[in-house]
Amino acid sequence: MITIITLKNAVINMWIHEHQHWTNFIWDSEVLGSKLADVRFCQGVLLGRMQRLGFELKQEASLSILTKDVVKSSAIEGEFLSPEEVRSSKAS
Repeated sequence: MITIITLKNAVINMWIHEHQHWTNFIWDSEVLGSKLADVRFCQGVLLGRMQRLGFELKQEASLSILTKDVVKSSAIEGEFLSPEEVRSSKAS
C-alpha cells in the first residue's frame, strides 16, 4: 500500500494498482538503490541468524512469513482471510 499526500496535506491510502498512472513509475535511482542495499543487508543478517536456528524454528518462521504474505496478497484483491485459517491450511 502506498500513501499519497496531496497539496492540501490530505492523506490518501491506496494500493499501487488503484493509482491512476500506476504503470508509469518514476523514482530516484540513488535513493531507491540506497534503500535496497539497506534491505539486502538486513536480509543477509536475518538469513545468517536463521542458519543458527533448529529445523523446527526455521519451519515456524517460514510458516509465519508465508501466512502473512497470503493474507496481505489476498487483501489486495479485496478478499480478507483469517490468518488462523490460512496458517492451518498451510501447516497441514
